[in-house]
Amino acid sequence: MKVNLQDKRALKVATTALAGAVLAACGGGSSLPTNELPKGVSQVSATVYPATTVGKGDTAATQDLLTGGIGKTGLGGATPAYVDPANPTAAELRRNALYSNYRGILDYSANGGYGTLYGPNVTTAGVVTASEGLIPGREHVAVLDDGSGRKRTVIAVQVPDSFNQASPCVVLGASSGSRGVYGAIGTAGEWGLKHGCAVALTDAGKGVGIYNMMDDTVNKIDGTRATRSAAGALNFFAANISDAARAAYNAVFPNRLALKQVHSQLNPEKDWGNDTLAAGRYALFVLNDRYGTAANPVPFTADNTLVIAGSASNGGAASLRAAEQDGAGLIDGVVASEPVAEMPTASGYGIQVGGAAVTGYGKTLADYTTYGNLYQPCAALAAGAAMAEVSIFNYIALTGLTARATARCDSLAAKGLVTGADTAARSLDALNKLRAYGWTPEHDQMHNAHYALGNGPILSAMYPVSYGRFPVEANVCNTSFAAVSATGDPVAVAPAALAQSFATANGTANGTPATVVYNDSVGGAKAWQFAVSPSTGVADFGLDNALCQRALVTGTDPATGAALTASTVPTKAQSDAVRAGIAEVVLNGNLRGKPTLIVSGRSDALVPVNNNARAYAAYNKVVEGAASKLRYIEVTNGQHFDTFLPLSGFDTRFVPLHPYFNQAMDAMYAHLKSGAALPASQVVRTTPRGGVPGAAPAITASNVPPFVAAPTVGNQIGFAGTSLSVPN
Repeated sequence: MKVNLQDKRALKVATTALAGAVLAACGGGSSLPTNELPKGVSQVSATVYPATTVGKGDTAATQDLLTGGIGKTGLGGATPAYVDPANPTAAELRRNALYSNYRGILDYSANGGYGTLYGPNVTTAGVVTASEGLIPGREHVAVLDDGSGRKRTVIAVQVPDSFNQASPCVVLGASSGSRGVYGAIGTAGEWGLKHGCAVALTDAGKGVGIYNMMDDTVNKIDGTRATRSAAGALNFFAANISDAARAAYNAVFPNRLALKQVHSQLNPEKDWGNDTLAAGRYALFVLNDRYGTAANPVPFTADNTLVIAGSASNGGAASLRAAEQDGAGLIDGVVASEPVAEMPTASGYGIQVGGAAVTGYGKTLADYTTYGNLYQPCAALAAGAAMAEVSIFNYIALTGLTARATARCDSLAAKGLVTGADTAARSLDALNKLRAYGWTPEHDQMHNAHYALGNGPILSAMYPVSYGRFPVEANVCNTSFAAVSATGDPVAVAPAALAQSFATANGTANGTPATVVYNDSVGGAKAWQFAVSPSTGVADFGLDNALCQRALVTGTDPATGAALTASTVPTKAQSDAVRAGIAEVVLNGNLRGKPTLIVSGRSDALVPVNNNARAYAAYNKVVEGAASKLRYIEVTNGQHFDTFLPLSGFDTRFVPLHPYFNQAMDAMYAHLKSGAALPASQVVRTTPRGGVPGAAPAITASNVPPFVAAPTVGNQIGFAGTSLSVPN
């Protein structure tokens, strides 16, 4: 059992004194512990970032830990330029990766709260300053491997100059989404560095690993590109394929790309928790390596150092999984914002909202994502799902895709998957199906945006392949990944796009530069947006591929309900592999009594709360019972992507979740450091900014009220038997 911070410091002093006394009594000698690198970890670099400008050019001396040297103004401005865009340096790529990852998960607009409610210039006390917020310190980069040479999880431990040896703390920041090592820089990174904590960032086996099948080039650990052979030990990811097999594949499927999370054949999600723990152990090694002395070579241990695992989305899931797997007691507390909580079951617990039982809840990411991928484009046409505002993400209305969405409705109807005599009826049936599968009416107007952005097609193409450990040449469900033309044709990836990918890509097939391609589209391979299904002969966003991906997860044909066999597409063996991989990633609900704060947005349509945060909170209570120290904060008008909020229509309707992540970290820190009570589980009722879409007024603190120690009865989240009880 871990002790509080004051007791930890006393323990440290007593232990050191005892060691000295033993040595003296024994006439000298040394039985002191040694500072050992964690198993499987290899150090790559250690760099000092003084956060001061020295001369001209892009050198390490012009950078800092948080902003890459560009400060608050730079993070809110235009993309920093490269001296040679075709050949960016490692330092330039680091700077731009910090820029894009920070902006990729936060609202970076001034009216949305950047620079006033949060940002590098806002102090830990919430005071807005004129500072650029640069944070000097040292960054240690390492790689965790399992001996195969293929795992290559990257860890970056940042130690600010403000690190307090007398009150040591470490924040574990697993990357959100599929992002690289800096994916949590704007969440765990900024909070931890401002509080003088060491920050252990990790990609958790995800990250920007784009392998070009045509020329055998890879991303290196530092983000630069090279051939596989030239990269050597710094190769971040290359497909496990021989030159002969690659040549044969390229002859049939030219210009394809392999992605690390998808094609590593390691199912990296199963290791998210252990990777996060390894990052924490490496952080302690780094601290001891820097501050240890001959008399006290290991001054920092899990027993005397406060450790918080805190991150968002997939990083939040990694934090929960790390806590569940933390048999050594490394982690003191957990903060998980909008976590992808992979539920092992929907049995033994329940969810009630406003006193009424929820019927659809507790499903895995692969399950609800492949289900949503079938129905979202049709459901987006329902009257209740229409977005009244003009939004650049309302592609179905703005770019003539209504016909394709209508075709998806028609194709679903022809296969008996929706009912209704016309599009209005069919789309309503599709919307109701989504509501019954875990989404809520708060999500209705988000289906359009999420499908148009490609979340359904992207995740449905990525995760089953990852879970099944399929090689790139398998083309599971006749799907591959490539750069595409404006008409959706696979094309050679632009060299500059690959050269800059470490800074611009997010590890998924979101088009930067890789896109999901349906190889079997009628007339030739096409990006998912343009695909014509063989079974329907119409451009319906490639329904056949969506059905195949769904079958991988369920083991049955979605249209007929028949079990897959050795001769179906996909095969039973493929589905068995996918479902075995899913079983490896589910959570167990046992947080080992660790204090935990989960924060989620009620309007999150990507990671719907009934299948994730609500479900996990209920399940944890059943598993841990009275030992549970989990608190659940649900924020109204909060959705998954704060980075959407500057967009027209989103600015007026939604509030950022990031201030609540920061509040949760503050609350957890106060609880662990001084014993302050954790806030009770509650609903926080926010007020959207309103106004004219695209020109919403500036956000104020009144729009995002803090959660409170003792919520009113109407905002209390509690339990009714074994069911989580959430007020309307």
